[in-house]
Amino acid sequence: MVKWYINRLKTMSSAEILYRGKQYAQKEREKRNKKLFHQHQDFDKIFTEAIKHVDGSPMPVNLTNQFHRYTTFEFFGQIINLENEIDWHFDLQSGKTFPLKFSKDIDIRSGEYGNAKIVWEINRLQFLLPLAVKYRLTNDNVDLQHWMSLMKSWVSKNPYLNGINWYSNIEINIRLIVWYFCWQILWVDDRLKKNDEFICFTKEVWLPTIYDHCVFSKNNPSKYSSANNHLIAEYSGLFVASVCWPFKEAVEWSLYAKNGLEKEIINQHSENGINREEASEYIQFITDFFLIPFAVAEKHLINFSEIYKTYLHNICQYIVNLLDVKGGFAKYGDEDDGKVLVVSNNPHFNNFLSILISGAILLEEKQFKKINNEFDFKNWLLWGDKGKKIYDNLENSKDELKSYFYRDVGHFIFKKTYTADFNKEIYLHFDASPLGFLSLAAHGHSDALSVILTLDGNPILVDAGTYTYHTEKNWRKYFVSTIAHNTISIDSINQAEYIGPTMWLKHYDVEILNAVQQPDVEIAIAKHSGYNRINCSHERRVEFTRERELFVITDEITVNNESHKIFQPWHLHPEVIVENINSHTFILQHPKADRKLKIELSQLLNINVIKGQTKPIMGWYSPSFLKKEPTSVFQGSVETNGSQKVILTTFLQII
Repeated sequence: MVKWYINRLKTMSSAEILYRGKQYAQKEREKRNKKLFHQHQDFDKIFTEAIKHVDGSPMPVNLTNQFHRYTTFEFFGQIINLENEIDWHFDLQSGKTFPLKFSKDIDIRSGEYGNAKIVWEINRLQFLLPLAVKYRLTNDNVDLQHWMSLMKSWVSKNPYLNGINWYSNIEINIRLIVWYFCWQILWVDDRLKKNDEFICFTKEVWLPTIYDHCVFSKNNPSKYSSANNHLIAEYSGLFVASVCWPFKEAVEWSLYAKNGLEKEIINQHSENGINREEASEYIQFITDFFLIPFAVAEKHLINFSEIYKTYLHNICQYIVNLLDVKGGFAKYGDEDDGKVLVVSNNPHFNNFLSILISGAILLEEKQFKKINNEFDFKNWLLWGDKGKKIYDNLENSKDELKSYFYRDVGHFIFKKTYTADFNKEIYLHFDASPLGFLSLAAHGHSDALSVILTLDGNPILVDAGTYTYHTEKNWRKYFVSTIAHNTISIDSINQAEYIGPTMWLKHYDVEILNAVQQPDVEIAIAKHSGYNRINCSHERRVEFTRERELFVITDEITVNNESHKIFQPWHLHPEVIVENINSHTFILQHPKADRKLKIELSQLLNINVIKGQTKPIMGWYSPSFLKKEPTSVFQGSVETNGSQKVILTTFLQII
């Protein structure tokens, strides 16, 4: 732990160190006092006012039938039976339990008590929304009693500032958002307004807990190097809560949170809508933290700025370009399956597609209405029947999707689609972007100049994935490393300095040398500074000849006069079938695709095919958080002796 604190200090400015000192003093005061703030609130009045502003639209049965028999909650491959008693501090995977002590003193990094991420996922209480819907569908008091019993259990077993579930502010705010939509679903029911037991529960248990969450959210903001998606979540949850429940501080809180959201949508995105954390799966998670407050504000007659709306438009535009023909996305940076709202029985439902439905409604633009992307329950929660009408009246976009180069932020998306067959597509993503956001670059991977390729929406050349954060440290170190990506590694070192599970030092710079888009040929060339510290360099050129359906990738590696070993790995999706043509040429086919990819590697390379190796770790793929499986990697290598320039040419031919 001492080493972690030393490394953490290296990422901080002097101003942040002073701020952390103030946080520590606050922590010590909280530890002594453990003050409950809700005692000065008039919950009778708050309750009366809050239920006046519930939208009374009838439930859309066709969108909610999936919850009629909702009894289990699935995440990270784990299944919780919601009808059994839940231990809110227990890690299902390790069998360990986090202690019920002052939350900010709990160690989440060593694994002593288990994996906090698993425990937090349960305690986001996202299953409460489907259970609230279930009650509305069945009108069965048993279902209402079940909902109340889960809430009562959580509140009694998680006293304010005690236990792991008061450790992270992002978790507090996700619960606030979930409770907002539960409130909207439940309090539409006129019978509840005459149910003394539920009214009493709301005033004595639910509302005080909501208020304590708001206080925690406001008092524990993520600032400086931590001001990434966590800060957005904090503003989002507090805004939604403060416009729903008229606590004494609600007006102040809503203004604070709204101003924060207006600021951070600009700070944390490029002008063309790309999130600066450089973690593609996080885009859907982060976008919901901006989108949900916008929708809630509309219902409460509050307006966000036109600039805010413009950024939402640009984010949706990037998502359209990022997705392949099947709605998959180029995986770069961390992914942890995080969702703000659980609105489907499928734990892996495609929230990117749901966001595009929102974009189509909000902006009334057909380019966001993808073929066969049907209006869903989440969008009904946000926009209601009015939103469905807008969406249904939009034409389906049948425009050919072309390559899109985001030169200023280093994302190059090569595409070829076919108007005669919307199921066919060639897709390659070239990542020449920065490491990540702020000094930590917490969710970025050391993946400069890496590429991934899908064919007809089927993954062929892949990013290895994420697998884990703070536990299983050797695996974390591998999955974020340069060697776990389709780029060049020199001497197996990372392009940036890895100092902890979500911490990097010595960030590299990426320079875009050229970007050309002509009718038949598209070219992107970039280099990075990650190997400057060993007096070496790497430049990559990606050229796509559209008519020939051929990519030529040229790596130019300059090394100093010492001996080096250059690695060029190509990571395959586990389902890809490999046919050997010769030692340097292979035919790759996904079993769901008719077309194939012929990959021809440089003759300068010594080629090894590695799969499921553990010493050292190599040849693994993580399809989702806390899951991994063996996969094949073509590991090319060449040794140098003396100052020289090595040029490696790779041909990727669609056949």
